[in-house]
Amino acid sequence: MNRVLSVTDLNRYVGEVLSQDPILSAVSVKGEISGLKKYPSGHVYFSLKDRESQVSCVAFRGNATRFSFTPADGMAVVISARASLYDRDGRFQLVVYDMKKDGIGDLFAEFEARKERLRREGLFDEDRKKPLPILPQRIGVVTSPKGAVIRDIIQILSRRYPNFNLLIYPSAVQGKDAGNELSAGIAWFNASNSVDVIIIARGGGSVEDLFCFNDESLVRQIAASRIPVISAVGHETDFTLCDFVSDLRAPTPSAAAELVLPEKDALKSSLHFTNDQLRRALLRKSEAERRRLKILTESSAMQKPLLNVERGGQRLDMTLLKLQQGMKQKKDSLAHRLVGSMSALDALSPLKVLTRGYTIATDQEKNKTIPSVSGLSPGDRFRLRFWDGTVICETMEKESGGTYGIE
Repeated sequence: MNRVLSVTDLNRYVGEVLSQDPILSAVSVKGEISGLKKYPSGHVYFSLKDRESQVSCVAFRGNATRFSFTPADGMAVVISARASLYDRDGRFQLVVYDMKKDGIGDLFAEFEARKERLRREGLFDEDRKKPLPILPQRIGVVTSPKGAVIRDIIQILSRRYPNFNLLIYPSAVQGKDAGNELSAGIAWFNASNSVDVIIIARGGGSVEDLFCFNDESLVRQIAASRIPVISAVGHETDFTLCDFVSDLRAPTPSAAAELVLPEKDALKSSLHFTNDQLRRALLRKSEAERRRLKILTESSAMQKPLLNVERGGQRLDMTLLKLQQGMKQKKDSLAHRLVGSMSALDALSPLKVLTRGYTIATDQEKNKTIPSVSGLSPGDRFRLRFWDGTVICETMEKESGGTYGIE
């Protein structure tokens, strides 16, 4: 039976489940704004509705200030959000990261349709994702060689691990040809087997700017990559299909640089600590084994090895003696039982009865016992057996009945 939860525990658990759902953790929804309220804190609350339903939404100040327009009741919009549950009221709501006017609804519809189709194929499944190498020898980056993204990545890697090794595959990161170029970069790194991990990256931008990272051929190329791929596209609130298919999603290109390599000083400290721990463990083990060896070498078995042999020999002699005595007792008991059984059988033997003057009459031809005088007629021949022999007799006459004494 499951344990009993408090209401708060239940709401928090449901909220965690919603936040971890691969679809609800990053969902795009279109509808009409209704009941919008902006509080002094800067948070914006509203409902998003269509003809049949509505859902509660909240845009916290940090996200609301980045909207490219001021939302108002009646506006048709497309929001990027994650599903949540408000603990206090147990109310389902969407936490909004971004909001666009519904002028690019076709792109979102295409994005959602493509996302659902690829999800059903299993390209986003967690068990397909590969672990990142702990300390890659060379890092591959597919991005534009110009701009702030690659500079930020190099700067952060230089700070964290100065002697890093980086290989850049130059590619467009927006426009109609960008998807093919990005896909070619992933394929080239796999064909050349020249890196241990790949980062595909670009900075923030509009939905149209980032849409090349939803290219289906690019998504399939990442899914087929033997080398782990980190997706670092846009800002934390931007989601593309590359984020779902990659082995790891970094909220920004700078975060990808921090995730791909550890800090060298921290790694050295960790190695020194581990080395010290191993050294101490070996010393403790060595000391324990030394004490154990001393105990063994000082034991009587090691000091006087023949003593145990002699004691063992004595125990063996005593055991053999007990075994012999037991066998003799068993033999005598069985012999006594045999004599008694033979005497009992001898007393019950028919031949024993004959020695007391009794005889047995048998048919001469069939050699069957004649138990009664009715079995004989005058002139019949039969055998009469005594204890020491047999005689042949002939019936002269017979008498029935009567009791006769025995002399």
